[in-house]
Amino acid sequence: MEKRTARLTLLIDPQKKQIFEEICAANDLTPSQVVRRMIRQYIIENAGNRELPEWLKPGGRSGD
Repeated sequence: MEKRTARLTLLIDPQKKQIFEEICAANDLTPSQVVRRMIRQYIIENAGNRELPEWLKPGGRSGD
């Protein structure tokens, strides 16, 4: 499982941010949880031949 955190700053259109935050709240999730899930899924789908840690492999613990 991940042991440390790092900050990722991104710029997003204010209207998209508002809609995103509303949808996250409606699903009882924080925006950070959703972004981490999206990043994890992107890594899994695009890792190619890279060796991934067990917790990041499909079916492994989510780390959320």
